[in-house]
Amino acid sequence: MSLIACVAATSCRGPKLATADEQMARGEYYDASKTYRKVYNKLTKKSERPLRGEVAFKMARAHQKLNQYAQASAAYQNAMRFGYPDSLAQLYLAQMLHADGKYAQAITAYEQYLMQSPQSETARNGLEGARMAKALKDNPTRYVVRNAKAFNSRRSDFAPMFNGDILYFATTNEKVQGNARSEITGMKKSDIWMVRKDEQGKWLRPEPVEGDLNSEMDEGIISFTPDGSTMYLTKARRAPDRNTGVEIYTSMRSDAQWRTPVKYDITADTLSSYGHPAVSPSGEYLYFTSDMPGLGGKDIWRINLKEPVGSLENLGEDINTSGDEVFPYMLTDSVMIFSSDGHPGLGGLDLFRAELQPSGRWTVTNMGVPLNSSADDFGITYENAPNPRGYFSSNRGDNRGYDHLFSFELPDLKITLAGWVTDLDEEPIAGAVVRIVGNDGSNQRTATRADGSFSFSLKRGVSYAMLAGAKGYLNARQEFTTDTAEIDAEYGVDFMLASLSKPNIVENIFYDFDRATLRPESKEALDELAQLLRDNPNITIEMASHTDRVGSEEYNIDLSRRRAKSVIDYLIEAGISADRLQYQGYGKSRPKTVTKRVARMYPQFKEGDVLTEEYILALPEEADREAADQVNRRTEFNVLSVDYRMY
Repeated sequence: MSLIACVAATSCRGPKLATADEQMARGEYYDASKTYRKVYNKLTKKSERPLRGEVAFKMARAHQKLNQYAQASAAYQNAMRFGYPDSLAQLYLAQMLHADGKYAQAITAYEQYLMQSPQSETARNGLEGARMAKALKDNPTRYVVRNAKAFNSRRSDFAPMFNGDILYFATTNEKVQGNARSEITGMKKSDIWMVRKDEQGKWLRPEPVEGDLNSEMDEGIISFTPDGSTMYLTKARRAPDRNTGVEIYTSMRSDAQWRTPVKYDITADTLSSYGHPAVSPSGEYLYFTSDMPGLGGKDIWRINLKEPVGSLENLGEDINTSGDEVFPYMLTDSVMIFSSDGHPGLGGLDLFRAELQPSGRWTVTNMGVPLNSSADDFGITYENAPNPRGYFSSNRGDNRGYDHLFSFELPDLKITLAGWVTDLDEEPIAGAVVRIVGNDGSNQRTATRADGSFSFSLKRGVSYAMLAGAKGYLNARQEFTTDTAEIDAEYGVDFMLASLSKPNIVENIFYDFDRATLRPESKEALDELAQLLRDNPNITIEMASHTDRVGSEEYNIDLSRRRAKSVIDYLIEAGISADRLQYQGYGKSRPKTVTKRVARMYPQFKEGDVLTEEYILALPEEADREAADQVNRRTEFNVLSVDYRMY
């Protein structure tokens, strides 16, 4: 018999390969992987290379089903090395490299496959996911993910689900009911366990659920009706005359016990699998996963629980792809979290958020890092949904492919407003009252500390109005809007309050040389002064202008008077009543007394020094004399009264 004929004949392949093929067909991936390994190791002759390539491919498929990415990658590479002709080996290799986080190698493998099959949606989506993986990793979300070590065993723990404040999940730990090992995973068959909180809200140790829920079969992947009295669960069927599959069952709660599950028939099709039940929060729909003919491998479907006849529907191409869409979870009646290896992602199963639009279409978004990894991430549940915290399952960091529970939490954004309240000489004002009102209805108030500082916690995307005031000072007002970006942020806002009892310098008012004409760059300071007067409508002021020591007394008095009047004219034009405003020119008759602020700006002067002409002439450096003259040239205002039109 020729080699080709021998390879094609089951009798030449031996009983072990036939057994492995049967195990694989029944979904007994763990047993199949072991059997394929034995067959592979015995095929050592050169003439057996084609058969060895085929066995390597089948062994890789078994490892892939077990989420053992590194083993699957190596086996696919062996299949191609031995000339296995099916180009799908290249695609599956790309997917396993992708799931193993080897993105550069995965990109190359996807590109090589697309050269042969350019129309492959699976390969295109995979390539897109591998390319965007770096961007997702470099720009993680604010979610905090932790291994839920208190819940996890040394086997697989997965598919958590809240029912009230009790957390249920599936586990294959060594204490589960029965001793039979799963032909699918090689571990003990899974049971449903639960974990409660004590009176202080701390989690207790996990324990099996009460009642007749668990059996010698695999149980897990559950959901509850809104009243918490009915559980929908997945059970694995195993019979000698049919492939291994899963079916949906229901169990009723009575007297704190779960009754023996009863099969829930969705269709008369006994060949397809139905699993991963998810009841909508309204209790109207049951969402689930099935391999019924649809858009790909496994699709997400739904059926109306109240009127099931004729209501079965596939969720369509927005959700389902040529890959697998599994583990639906209804956060609300219009927001679904599910897992997929068909939509672009980081590898394996990724978590996606789907929102139902008024048009009936779904918008689907990858939930990003760290909720997603290059491994399988699936089976999410929210505590007190829709609060952004809960648990999910993932096999990240476990080369055996075992699943573990992880907690996730989206911490509150830390948006802080901090600043100081000072007088115009930058001296801190302790006990000043700062109020902040947001357009979201929020209203906060605080008093400044001894150093004049204050702080508030704010919300994202809110517009705020702020008012600061203190005894002996005018009020000051500011407005601003926080950023809409979902990142922590700190804003700084300082208030400088004008005194009721001493002159207040108005900075940055400029005149043309030897003239009273205001220069354009004075506009900002003058507009701020006008706003200050609007914010304090009951005060009247005297605007005073001062010159340096150069020039005659008469000339300086006239120049300073005209300059003060220029400011008053501007304020009147800006809408301030003329009867609230007076002006006076003092020339060089009132030299400046050095304040702490002036001393900080000009260390050559000491606080309390009076910059008289005699003082200035005694300064040894010309630069110091020019600085003193500059300090003396100033525009300031004094508050005359605080009861304008109050009576």
